[in-house]
Amino acid sequence: MMANTGSDTLKSKLTFDDQVIKKIAGITASKVEGIVSLDGNVFSELTNRFTSGEDPTKGIDADIGEKQVKLKLDATIEYGKNATQIFTEVTTKVKQAILEMTGLKVIEFEMHVNDVKTKEELEDKGQD
Repeated sequence: MMANTGSDTLKSKLTFDDQVIKKIAGITASKVEGIVSLDGNVFSELTNRFTSGEDPTKGIDADIGEKQVKLKLDATIEYGKNATQIFTEVTTKVKQAILEMTGLKVIEFEMHVNDVKTKEELEDKGQD
């Protein structure tokens, strides 16, 4: 007769694809007032012209470890808005969303503002 010694432990591990973390960050950041868009480099801009729809991971780089994340975002903000306030709000909301949805801690966050657009420019873009 064989006795159960309690050594039947389950080994488990939860991991996330980089795209998942980027998507959470992108969707969260895009909901912050003053963020016009998250933008990639010239190549992703060209790609976007030939594809249908927006990519919520565009303009986001993520370095993901087992328990922590480093993020870099490229963003266009609305002209006249306070970039420091936008950055603070994006940082807070993205950190919170990633922690709540994945349990991962954002240990480094960088946002590069690569353009500003006026309300007129935004309205013109909407009429294309």
